[in-house]
Amino acid sequence: MTNSTELAGPLELLPPVDFCCAYGSSLQSNKKDKTSMVDYIIGVEDPEEWHAENLERNRNHYSRWMAGLGPKIITCVADRVGVGVHFNPFVEWREKMIKYGVVRMHDLAQDILTWDRFYLSGRLQKPVHVLIDNWDIRKVNVVNLKVATCAALLLLPPVFTEEDLYVKICSLSYTGDLRMLFAEDKDKVKKIVQGKFKEFQAMYKPLLVEYADEGFLDFRYHPHFTFQQDCGLSATVSLFSSLPPAVYSRMFLGISDFAFIGEMASKITISSRDQAARRVLKALRRTVLVSSTRQAVSGLIATGGVNAARFLARKMSKAWKSRSSRRIPESSCG
Repeated sequence: MTNSTELAGPLELLPPVDFCCAYGSSLQSNKKDKTSMVDYIIGVEDPEEWHAENLERNRNHYSRWMAGLGPKIITCVADRVGVGVHFNPFVEWREKMIKYGVVRMHDLAQDILTWDRFYLSGRLQKPVHVLIDNWDIRKVNVVNLKVATCAALLLLPPVFTEEDLYVKICSLSYTGDLRMLFAEDKDKVKKIVQGKFKEFQAMYKPLLVEYADEGFLDFRYHPHFTFQQDCGLSATVSLFSSLPPAVYSRMFLGISDFAFIGEMASKITISSRDQAARRVLKALRRTVLVSSTRQAVSGLIATGGVNAARFLARKMSKAWKSRSSRRIPESSCG
């Protein structure tokens, strides 16, 4: 499935949605494994109502015991155990396997703007095929891309390549993810960037021009862009202060009042680039660790033992094949 019409095909099976995007390694231009599932994120206004209708249409998409518990419990598990997303994996469509996750539109927009869960916001920092967008999520997501660029710049050295930048942006949402330790391809981040390089350029180049105009970046082209960034304290403080509220909330554990967080954030003293980078990494690791663990538990409950084991086996297979691969080092301005 490579074009929008074909990608949108599975939506014919489902109740109406407000947002839908397709993603996954099977869509990458350098992907050789044609058996991989195509993944979808589906946004709806009322997940409980949507699941009720979908159970009538596609009961076989759900694990038997979750289908028996009904739409209220399905939504409750997603919200209270997971991070607001219910996934149905291994759904057959025209000799293909797909996986789709259903999320409340309010939760999707909230995560994009605040990084409160840094789950779907992390996914949308990478190229996706947007198929339906009734809420103008693509426009809202520009905020997400800007702050992802800020975070990546704080974690990069004074001079870096265009690929370094996209790899760092792509890696943000995997920082602290337990799956990367045992159930993911160790080269996953780099493969995503290499397989979607032109798409990353289309997403981020307009923002990079803005940062260059503001004096944060200087770049040259040979043959790809090489960047030199301002690592001075003033630039560091400016980038740090542009980060979303949830990043600061992880610096002040237990605080969830974004207004109060904003007040506290204004009083944070940044003395060096390394200090800012350490704080950002620590906050992201905490956020991703919590979100990925919650979603893993939610997925285990929702899909049942057989499908969970099947999905984990696929992940473990990829991880095993890449065990000897070289890991991408992290670096920051000194």
